[in-house]
Amino acid sequence: MQPEERQAKLEAYLQKAEFASLEELAQNVSASISTVRRDLAALEVRKLVRRTHGGARSLQPSKSDEFVFNVRDTHQVAEKESLGEACAALIQPGQNVIIDSGTTCFHVAKHLGEKVAQIITNSLPVANLFSGSNRHEVHLSGGVIYPRLGTLVGPHAVETFSRMHADVAILSGSGLTADGIYNSHALLVDIQRAMMAGAAKVIFCFDHTKFDRRSTFFLCDFSDVDVIVTDANAPAALIAELRGKGIEVVVAPAPAA
Repeated sequence: MQPEERQAKLEAYLQKAEFASLEELAQNVSASISTVRRDLAALEVRKLVRRTHGGARSLQPSKSDEFVFNVRDTHQVAEKESLGEACAALIQPGQNVIIDSGTTCFHVAKHLGEKVAQIITNSLPVANLFSGSNRHEVHLSGGVIYPRLGTLVGPHAVETFSRMHADVAILSGSGLTADGIYNSHALLVDIQRAMMAGAAKVIFCFDHTKFDRRSTFFLCDFSDVDVIVTDANAPAALIAELRGKGIEVVVAPAPAA
Protein backbone atom coordinates (compact mmCIF):
# COMPACT_ATOMS: atom_id res chain seq x y z
CA MET A 1 0.00 0.00 0.00
CA GLN A 2 1.37 3.39 -1.03
CA PRO A 3 1.80 6.08 1.67
CA GLU A 4 -0.93 8.27 0.16
CA GLU A 5 -3.43 5.41 0.14
CA ARG A 6 -2.47 4.37 3.66
CA GLN A 7 -2.76 7.92 4.98
CA ALA A 8 -6.17 8.34 3.37
CA LYS A 9 -7.31 5.12 5.04
CA LEU A 10 -5.96 6.28 8.41
CA GLU A 11 -7.69 9.63 8.05
CA ALA A 12 -11.01 7.97 7.16
CA TYR A 13 -10.75 5.58 10.10
CA LEU A 14 -10.02 8.41 12.53
CA GLN A 15 -12.87 10.50 11.15
CA LYS A 16 -15.26 7.70 12.06
CA ALA A 17 -13.69 6.58 15.34
CA GLU A 18 -12.48 10.08 16.30
CA PHE A 19 -9.71 8.65 18.50
CA ALA A 20 -7.55 5.53 18.12
CA SER A 21 -4.40 3.92 19.48
CA LEU A 22 -1.29 3.30 17.38
CA GLU A 23 -1.88 -0.45 17.62
CA GLU A 24 -5.45 -0.11 16.40
CA LEU A 25 -4.39 2.08 13.47
CA ALA A 26 -1.52 -0.22 12.53
CA GLN A 27 -3.92 -3.17 12.49
CA ASN A 28 -6.36 -1.23 10.33
CA VAL A 29 -3.81 -0.53 7.58
CA SER A 30 -1.68 -3.69 8.04
CA ALA A 31 1.46 -1.68 8.70
CA SER A 32 4.06 -1.36 11.44
CA ILE A 33 3.63 1.12 14.28
CA SER A 34 6.70 3.05 13.10
CA THR A 35 5.15 3.41 9.64
CA VAL A 36 1.88 4.61 11.15
CA ARG A 37 3.77 7.16 13.24
CA ARG A 38 5.30 8.62 10.07
CA ASP A 39 1.91 8.69 8.36
CA LEU A 40 0.33 10.46 11.32
CA ALA A 41 3.12 13.03 11.32
CA ALA A 42 2.32 13.75 7.66
CA LEU A 43 -1.40 14.03 8.40
CA GLU A 44 -0.69 16.30 11.36
CA VAL A 45 1.28 18.68 9.12
CA ARG A 46 -1.84 18.88 6.94
CA LYS A 47 -3.91 19.64 10.08
CA LEU A 48 -6.08 16.56 9.60
CA VAL A 49 -5.14 14.78 12.83
CA ARG A 50 -3.44 15.51 16.12
CA ARG A 51 -1.03 12.99 17.56
CA THR A 52 -1.46 12.11 21.23
CA HIS A 53 0.41 9.88 23.64
CA GLY A 54 -0.10 6.39 22.25
CA GLY A 55 -2.40 7.32 19.37
CA ALA A 56 -4.09 10.08 17.42
CA ARG A 57 -7.37 11.92 17.13
CA SER A 58 -9.17 13.38 14.15
CA LEU A 59 -9.45 17.14 13.79
CA GLN A 60 -12.30 16.64 11.33
CA PRO A 61 -14.52 13.90 12.84
CA SER A 62 -17.53 12.69 10.91
CA LYS A 63 -21.02 13.90 11.77
CA SER A 64 -22.24 10.40 12.59
CA ASP A 65 -24.27 10.16 15.79
CA GLU A 66 -23.22 6.54 16.38
CA PHE A 67 -20.92 7.41 19.29
CA VAL A 68 -22.65 10.52 20.68
CA PHE A 69 -23.58 10.03 24.36
CA ASN A 70 -26.68 12.26 24.32
CA VAL A 71 -28.02 10.56 21.19
CA ARG A 72 -27.34 7.04 22.44
CA ASP A 73 -29.05 7.89 25.73
CA THR A 74 -32.34 8.30 23.86
CA HIS A 75 -32.31 4.62 22.81
CA GLN A 76 -34.09 1.95 24.93
CA VAL A 77 -34.45 4.45 27.80
CA ALA A 78 -37.18 2.56 29.68
CA GLU A 79 -35.24 -0.71 29.45
CA LYS A 80 -32.02 0.97 30.60
CA GLU A 81 -33.79 2.53 33.58
CA SER A 82 -35.22 -0.83 34.65
CA LEU A 83 -31.88 -2.52 34.04
CA GLY A 84 -30.06 0.21 35.96
CA GLU A 85 -32.30 -0.20 38.98
CA ALA A 86 -31.86 -3.99 38.94
CA CYS A 87 -28.09 -3.70 38.74
CA ALA A 88 -27.91 -1.08 41.52
CA ALA A 89 -29.88 -3.48 43.76
CA LEU A 90 -26.92 -5.90 43.57
CA ILE A 91 -24.56 -3.41 45.20
CA GLN A 92 -24.09 -3.63 48.95
CA PRO A 93 -23.99 -0.49 51.14
CA GLY A 94 -20.50 0.93 51.56
CA GLN A 95 -18.97 -0.85 48.57
CA ASN A 96 -16.46 0.86 46.31
CA VAL A 97 -17.55 0.70 42.68
CA ILE A 98 -15.84 1.13 39.31
CA ILE A 99 -18.34 2.48 36.78
CA ASP A 100 -17.63 2.19 33.07
CA SER A 101 -18.53 4.87 30.55
CA GLY A 102 -21.58 4.59 28.32
CA THR A 103 -25.27 5.23 28.70
CA THR A 104 -26.28 1.90 30.26
CA CYS A 105 -23.76 2.30 33.09
CA PHE A 106 -24.91 5.90 33.53
CA HIS A 107 -28.42 4.61 34.24
CA VAL A 108 -26.98 2.24 36.86
CA ALA A 109 -25.15 5.17 38.49
CA LYS A 110 -28.42 7.10 38.73
CA HIS A 111 -29.86 4.37 40.98
CA LEU A 112 -26.89 3.89 43.30
CA GLY A 113 -27.96 6.74 45.57
CA GLU A 114 -26.04 6.81 48.84
CA LYS A 115 -25.17 3.11 48.80
CA VAL A 116 -21.63 3.51 47.54
CA ALA A 117 -18.75 5.16 49.36
CA GLN A 118 -16.34 5.59 46.47
CA ILE A 119 -16.89 5.79 42.72
CA ILE A 120 -14.04 5.26 40.27
CA THR A 121 -14.84 6.13 36.66
CA ASN A 122 -13.59 7.40 33.32
CA SER A 123 -17.02 8.83 32.49
CA LEU A 124 -17.52 12.58 32.67
CA PRO A 125 -21.35 12.20 32.84
CA VAL A 126 -21.03 9.79 35.79
CA ALA A 127 -18.51 12.02 37.58
CA ASN A 128 -20.77 15.03 37.01
CA LEU A 129 -23.76 13.11 38.38
CA PHE A 130 -22.04 12.83 41.76
CA SER A 131 -20.03 16.06 41.65
CA GLY A 132 -22.44 17.97 43.89
CA SER A 133 -22.63 15.27 46.54
CA ASN A 134 -20.75 15.47 49.83
CA ARG A 135 -21.52 11.80 50.54
CA HIS A 136 -19.51 10.33 47.68
CA GLU A 137 -15.80 10.25 46.97
CA VAL A 138 -15.32 10.32 43.21
CA HIS A 139 -12.09 9.25 41.52
CA LEU A 140 -11.92 10.35 37.88
CA SER A 141 -9.25 8.71 35.75
CA GLY A 142 -6.70 10.61 33.76
CA GLY A 143 -6.56 10.38 30.00
CA VAL A 144 -7.63 12.17 26.85
CA ILE A 145 -11.27 13.22 26.53
CA TYR A 146 -13.21 11.41 23.81
CA PRO A 147 -15.53 14.42 23.38
CA ARG A 148 -18.77 13.04 22.01
CA LEU A 149 -18.83 10.16 24.50
CA GLY A 150 -17.63 12.20 27.46
CA THR A 151 -15.11 9.44 28.14
CA LEU A 152 -11.45 9.53 29.18
CA VAL A 153 -9.31 7.16 27.13
CA GLY A 154 -5.67 6.37 26.51
CA PRO A 155 -2.69 5.07 28.53
CA HIS A 156 -3.25 7.41 31.49
CA ALA A 157 -6.79 6.13 31.92
CA VAL A 158 -5.60 2.52 31.78
CA GLU A 159 -2.90 3.31 34.34
CA THR A 160 -5.47 4.76 36.75
CA PHE A 161 -7.46 1.55 36.86
CA SER A 162 -4.38 -0.66 37.01
CA ARG A 163 -3.46 1.06 40.29
CA MET A 164 -6.89 0.89 41.96
CA HIS A 165 -9.08 -1.78 43.51
CA ALA A 166 -12.84 -1.88 43.94
CA ASP A 167 -15.40 -4.27 45.33
CA VAL A 168 -17.41 -4.22 42.09
CA ALA A 169 -16.89 -3.15 38.49
CA ILE A 170 -19.99 -2.27 36.45
CA LEU A 171 -19.40 -2.36 32.71
CA SER A 172 -21.15 -2.59 29.38
CA GLY A 173 -20.20 -3.18 25.76
CA SER A 174 -21.35 -3.18 22.18
CA GLY A 175 -22.41 -6.78 22.00
CA LEU A 176 -22.31 -10.28 23.41
CA THR A 177 -22.67 -13.76 21.98
CA ALA A 178 -22.27 -17.23 23.43
CA ASP A 179 -18.52 -16.80 22.82
CA GLY A 180 -18.00 -13.65 24.86
CA ILE A 181 -18.27 -9.88 25.04
CA TYR A 182 -17.31 -7.27 22.43
CA ASN A 183 -16.80 -3.53 22.21
CA SER A 184 -16.49 -1.07 19.36
CA HIS A 185 -13.19 0.59 20.19
CA ALA A 186 -9.78 -0.83 21.10
CA LEU A 187 -9.08 2.03 23.51
CA LEU A 188 -12.24 1.21 25.45
CA VAL A 189 -11.31 -2.46 25.57
CA ASP A 190 -7.90 -1.68 27.09
CA ILE A 191 -9.51 0.36 29.86
CA GLN A 192 -12.24 -2.19 30.53
CA ARG A 193 -9.71 -4.99 30.96
CA ALA A 194 -7.89 -2.88 33.56
CA MET A 195 -11.22 -2.19 35.30
CA MET A 196 -12.03 -5.89 35.44
CA ALA A 197 -8.58 -6.78 36.79
CA GLY A 198 -9.02 -4.26 39.59
CA ALA A 199 -12.40 -5.49 40.86
CA ALA A 200 -13.39 -8.38 43.10
CA LYS A 201 -16.70 -8.79 41.26
CA VAL A 202 -17.49 -7.99 37.61
CA ILE A 203 -21.00 -7.11 36.44
CA PHE A 204 -21.90 -6.43 32.81
CA CYS A 205 -25.10 -4.64 31.82
CA PHE A 206 -26.64 -5.10 28.35
CA ASP A 207 -30.00 -4.10 27.01
CA HIS A 208 -31.58 -6.67 24.70
CA THR A 209 -30.34 -5.01 21.47
CA LYS A 210 -26.75 -6.04 22.33
CA PHE A 211 -27.50 -9.78 22.48
CA ASP A 212 -26.33 -12.02 19.60
CA ARG A 213 -24.27 -9.12 18.31
CA ARG A 214 -20.54 -9.04 17.59
CA SER A 215 -18.69 -5.75 17.50
CA THR A 216 -15.21 -4.88 16.23
CA PHE A 217 -13.05 -5.89 19.19
CA PHE A 218 -13.27 -8.95 21.44
CA LEU A 219 -13.16 -7.92 25.11
CA CYS A 220 -13.36 -11.14 27.15
CA ASP A 221 -14.93 -14.53 27.54
CA PHE A 222 -17.27 -15.36 30.39
CA SER A 223 -14.59 -16.73 32.72
CA ASP A 224 -13.95 -13.11 33.72
CA VAL A 225 -17.62 -12.26 34.33
CA ASP A 226 -19.66 -12.85 37.49
CA VAL A 227 -23.07 -11.36 36.63
CA ILE A 228 -24.91 -10.15 33.54
CA VAL A 229 -27.89 -7.84 33.98
CA THR A 230 -30.32 -7.36 31.12
CA ASP A 231 -33.90 -6.38 30.36
CA ALA A 232 -36.99 -8.48 29.88
CA ASN A 233 -36.71 -8.49 26.07
CA ALA A 234 -33.36 -10.30 25.98
CA PRO A 235 -33.49 -13.63 24.07
CA ALA A 236 -34.36 -16.51 26.39
CA ALA A 237 -32.19 -19.02 24.52
CA LEU A 238 -28.99 -17.04 24.98
CA ILE A 239 -29.84 -16.32 28.62
CA ALA A 240 -30.25 -20.06 29.20
CA GLU A 241 -26.93 -20.74 27.49
CA LEU A 242 -25.16 -18.17 29.66
CA ARG A 243 -26.66 -19.66 32.81
CA GLY A 244 -25.46 -23.04 31.61
CA LYS A 245 -21.94 -21.61 31.64
CA GLY A 246 -22.36 -20.76 35.31
CA ILE A 247 -23.02 -17.04 34.79
CA GLU A 248 -25.60 -15.40 37.04
CA VAL A 249 -28.08 -13.59 34.75
CA VAL A 250 -30.39 -11.02 36.31
CA VAL A 251 -33.39 -10.06 34.17
CA ALA A 252 -34.90 -6.71 35.10
CA PRO A 253 -38.68 -6.49 35.10
CA ALA A 254 -40.39 -5.11 32.03
CA PRO A 255 -40.96 -1.33 32.23
CA ALA A 256 -44.49 -0.25 33.07
CA ALA A 257 -46.58 0.50 30.01
